[in-house]
Amino acid sequence: MVQIMARDFRMPRDFQQPGRSAVYGTRAMVATSHAIASEAALSTLRSGGTAADAAITAVSVLCVVEPHQVSPAGDCFFLVKPKGKPVEGYNGSGRAAAAANVDWYRDNGFASIPERNVHAVTVPGAVDAWAALLDRHGRFGFDRVLARAIELAENGHVVAGRSAHDWAVFAPGAMASPGFRTHYTRSGQVPGVGEVHRHPALAETYRKIARFGARVMYEGEVGEDIVNTARALGSHLTLDDFASHRGEWVTPLTNTYRGKSIVQIPPNAQGLAAHIILNILETANIAEMGPVSPERFHFELEAARLGYDARDQFISEPASMPVEAARLGSKDYGRGLAGLISPDRRIDPAALAAPEPGTHTVYFSIIDADGMAVSFICSVFSPWGAGIVTEKTGLVLQNRGHAFRVIPGHPNAIGPGKRPLHTIIPGMVLDGDELYSSYGVMGGPYQACGHAHVLSNMLDYGMDPQAALDCPRGFFLGDAITLERTVPAETMLGLARRGHKIVMPLPAIGGGQVITVDARNGVLCGGSDHRKDGLAIGY
Repeated sequence: MVQIMARDFRMPRDFQQPGRSAVYGTRAMVATSHAIASEAALSTLRSGGTAADAAITAVSVLCVVEPHQVSPAGDCFFLVKPKGKPVEGYNGSGRAAAAANVDWYRDNGFASIPERNVHAVTVPGAVDAWAALLDRHGRFGFDRVLARAIELAENGHVVAGRSAHDWAVFAPGAMASPGFRTHYTRSGQVPGVGEVHRHPALAETYRKIARFGARVMYEGEVGEDIVNTARALGSHLTLDDFASHRGEWVTPLTNTYRGKSIVQIPPNAQGLAAHIILNILETANIAEMGPVSPERFHFELEAARLGYDARDQFISEPASMPVEAARLGSKDYGRGLAGLISPDRRIDPAALAAPEPGTHTVYFSIIDADGMAVSFICSVFSPWGAGIVTEKTGLVLQNRGHAFRVIPGHPNAIGPGKRPLHTIIPGMVLDGDELYSSYGVMGGPYQACGHAHVLSNMLDYGMDPQAALDCPRGFFLGDAITLERTVPAETMLGLARRGHKIVMPLPAIGGGQVITVDARNGVLCGGSDHRKDGLAIGY
């Protein structure tokens, strides 16, 4: 029997072991979580579109081929860096109903906002954000960038392996919805790997957006269908809530790690938690620890626990935060937290419980021939969102309101017209004023930890984008930790000796895409996570 040895991710890839190489190009690069979306985005670039045009091509296609994770009725955030200009950010997250009140939920027996419940549905911010990106940085209109998604929804696409797996695993949470059974099953059965799935209702919804523009989601018949569906199930959402929605361009948060600038979307997103974790990691000489050593995993997981504890206490809508983002993201605050970490023993798990990882998000990165980069992330939060699909328009409704707290006075308490703490975060890294990387890591709550893990892989260990994504991961599962099976046995033993309770086996943790820029040689390098159906491709 041939023995496959544990991989050293700091070394060039062993071509006798399974894996994939990083992808290189000199003009443009696309990395998405699905091969069809990568092909469609690259085609848009080759036909003269910008990275912004290609981004909307990609996300609209992903709503067709990964419907359990992303929908036009979801939310998104993105970072944009035009060549030679500062990074711009966009908050495309939606709000709770104007009638949402924490006391109403308490009076009606809600200790939390349930995951599969109409009260978790918030106004969808995605399509408004798509329009904002095209208006500022695109060359094409909705008619052109949605064309490929319309074709795939109308004529069908072949369901890929990871999508088919998740589609089936999480389908029970949506089977109660008549719209789900109509649009995402055939005779009550979900499609399997290699089967063709068609969604003509979504194709028609895209045609309405192409014809009437983004506001059809908020002041037209598409928005009316969402509101009517939600209100029939008891939602507080109204057409006025939809008509008043606008996303916003925001000033990104910037911090440093190992001499490079790390750029994140500000709260209500959890990018600040990634900065906190990186500030803690920077206090240690991570490079002296092996990339899959118990020392590295222990310190990273402890840093993440502390970062998530701060996130859950403080991060919300900026106006509701009791501590300023600048204070939480400071090096002094990070050093103070780092002082709580013992190299030999884990922090009391009862004090710092964290959410379990997931895979229910879509992230992609695109750099065009003019040097514009777009780092884009979108989601319906849980797989199949609230488990509600509109019958007429065929849209999966997000359950982002599940992230709210039903605790009066808590920064993240549900309230009228309020945006919840968001787990989805796009990222960029700058070297001076120039782009070094456009990157993102999927995985629900895991994302802040994942950002720190992947960046550390590149900046501490010198891994290329593909190796940085391939490297094994760990995260939290309640008061325990979960590790991927590729973590060496000696590392698991070392973590157990430090008091970590390990739960295995579980699904792969998250996903991700990374593009780096070698400005000196004019080379782009892309990686796409093996945990998804994705592809990095460039020219």
